[in-house]
Amino acid sequence: METSELLKKVRKIEIKTRGLSRNVFAGEYHSAFKGRGMTFSEVREYQYGDAIRSIDWNVTARFNKPFVKIFEEERELTVMLLVDVSASRDFGTHGQFKRDLMVELAAVLSFSAIQNNDKIGVLLFSDKVEKYIPPQKGKKHILRIIRELIEFEPESKGTDIAGALQYFNNMVKRRCTAFIISDFLTDANIKDALSIANKKHDLVALQIFDKREMEVPNIGLVKLKDAETGKDLWVDTSVKAIRQQVQNNMNKRQAALRDTFIKTGVDYAVIPTHQDYVIPLMNLFKKR
Repeated sequence: METSELLKKVRKIEIKTRGLSRNVFAGEYHSAFKGRGMTFSEVREYQYGDAIRSIDWNVTARFNKPFVKIFEEERELTVMLLVDVSASRDFGTHGQFKRDLMVELAAVLSFSAIQNNDKIGVLLFSDKVEKYIPPQKGKKHILRIIRELIEFEPESKGTDIAGALQYFNNMVKRRCTAFIISDFLTDANIKDALSIANKKHDLVALQIFDKREMEVPNIGLVKLKDAETGKDLWVDTSVKAIRQQVQNNMNKRQAALRDTFIKTGVDYAVIPTHQDYVIPLMNLFKKR
């Protein structure tokens, strides 16, 4: 992609997602993702209704009248985006590819984070960790993240979510909020990896999918290609039993994934490419 085209695309995404972060998600994000705790701010004279346990007895004794300690939320967070850049993201049949939706979601979360004075970092993974961008603050840093997500071409095509989570756990020592953005199209067992990561951090899963991965239309004999393995498969979509089999398989996969998220305590949202992501993201924030 040429530099001018890239900058134009970055600017377009910035305008859309920054506005959403400021006008739609700001309050919900702040409420959904708390700071690390409460930190001491100041003391003031006791007022009627103040809790007795908040009295600062040392200051009270010094001035011979009651004073209370005032605390405020320690707001600053570290937010990490774990973004799946495997080959299956290059699929889309309803107006946009999965990779485009992933970029927008990452941008919205990034702008929401800096509006709350949070640091934001990124880990790009396929079947290996492709790139790690340490958490920082600032608009310049976010624009770098968006550029990377738009133009980054991974070395591998497969998916290893467990490996990415293990790397993330080793790299980020302090507890943080982490969003794993993926289509979760993997046959590997990721339950243990999700559970371990969610105990150390606050892990949130955003599952991206395209409608045609769940429903195959009746369009006759077609050749399908697995983007990650490169294998071709001829499928006669005119046969109702075959279309039903594909849908049943995807329904079973989705039910198993949902069960995994519930059992590991990972909050999640399912976000399709053919619908607006605002509502599922808002619902996710609100239920937290």
